[in-house]
Amino acid sequence: MGSGKRQVKQGDGWRLGWNPDADQFKGLIGGDGWALELTESELDDFCRFVVQLAHTMARMAPELMAEEKISCELESDRLWLEAEGHAHAYMLHFILRTGRRGEGCWGDRAAAELTQAVQTLKLF
Repeated sequence: MGSGKRQVKQGDGWRLGWNPDADQFKGLIGGDGWALELTESELDDFCRFVVQLAHTMARMAPELMAEEKISCELESDRLWLEAEGHAHAYMLHFILRTGRRGEGCWGDRAAAELTQAVQTLKLF
């Protein structure tokens, strides 16, 4: 048996998983009707970017009028992630840029829950 603990977290419109004992694809992200396995480095980028975008959006809130929308994005050679919407209610959209490639998004409610789950999934 492996040494790690498999985790799957899910909510309305999102899913997030981590399996440290998997050979290649240790991570999982998903939404309504779709899921995509990620390598550990892809998952690390995804988690780091989700947290960074959440902090950026929160820092922008005092600068914006309540109805104002913004868009912020981060990217690596593996992954592109964008937060778009209001500072405290935004959607997330990603593009996996390498290997099998993929794309998906989460609405503002799912994105908020996913952001909370990312911070407790694993240490990165």
